[in-house]
Amino acid sequence: MTHYTGLIERYRNRLPVGPDTPIISLGEGNTPLIELRNLPKKLGKDVRILVKFEGLNPTGSFKDRGMTMAVTKAVEAGSKAIICASTGNTSAAAAAYASRAGIASFVLIPEGKIALGKLSQAMMHGSVVIQINGNFDDGMRLVREVAESAPVTIVNSVNPFRLQGQKTASFEIIEELGDAPDYHALPVGNAGNITAHWIGYSESVCQNTRSCVHCEGKCPYHKEIAATKRPKMLGYQAAGSAPFSRLAFVDDPETVATAIRIGHPVSWKQAWQVKEESGGWFDECTDSEILKVQKLLAQSEGIFCEPASATSLAGVLMDLERGKIEEGSTIVCTLTGHGLKDPDTAIAQSTRPVTVDATRSSIEKIILENLAK
Repeated sequence: MTHYTGLIERYRNRLPVGPDTPIISLGEGNTPLIELRNLPKKLGKDVRILVKFEGLNPTGSFKDRGMTMAVTKAVEAGSKAIICASTGNTSAAAAAYASRAGIASFVLIPEGKIALGKLSQAMMHGSVVIQINGNFDDGMRLVREVAESAPVTIVNSVNPFRLQGQKTASFEIIEELGDAPDYHALPVGNAGNITAHWIGYSESVCQNTRSCVHCEGKCPYHKEIAATKRPKMLGYQAAGSAPFSRLAFVDDPETVATAIRIGHPVSWKQAWQVKEESGGWFDECTDSEILKVQKLLAQSEGIFCEPASATSLAGVLMDLERGKIEEGSTIVCTLTGHGLKDPDTAIAQSTRPVTVDATRSSIEKIILENLAK
């Protein structure tokens, strides 16, 4: 069995790297595509729902896919430092991969607006963490301004190599399913991920016919192309931070789903292009709907994702009820980050531990009471 060494080595011939490119990897990618068994039964819907659990990447989020490429190319170009603005996950990934590469990292975060699990990662990996009196959009503006003169490489999704790494999730999904799904739902914040997925799906279908079944193996890309179609791309946002569904930027975004608390998405134009080309749509979910589905997924399927991740599934459940997604469909939902990224939010909506005497009878009583419910 060949030792897995990360997504760049796995997809080297489909990524912008050369034979001498120094690969900076932590073994990212190859995350599980988990089919939901219990939720579809509860819904009474004849659909197939699978979740791509990106929370099982090395730093606990999908950001690792893009960061391995961004840092690899930064090192190849001779950069000695990287910089990013972040709501949390980008800072964690940037700090880890910079540490792996032996270069410096600087992260700008909104003061008091970042989940502690993510902040602890950036700090532990040795990044210089700079808190600003502003939101993510302010941080993104400052990063761009600073990078004009300072000797640092931006590793936010304005860096095109980020999207190149993140597109590989689509490759993995196609390989496991044997084709692209009918729908692919993602949480949308900065909109780089939905853009990257569309790049991956588009590259996996014959560029001449959009259906490799017609090329009969004669297409020069046939060995690399596995899909006969592209999915409808569904982008879901939190209601307090929903520029796409509101058709305008949001100056003061607010949501419990901190990872998508972004009002001025960097990939605004690209995401609209994805929506038009795929025939998909954007919509929004309330914080209460997001948290409800986060808890439902954990307690029904054993999958613990962070709030922003649950937005993709919350949107799909909403649109299944509305009839916008037809029965018989295969749907993939990206779960962008692990639930341990934001333990405070999880604990706040969970049942508190029960304290009893350290006796057999006390434990048996609790067991019987709960089994009787």
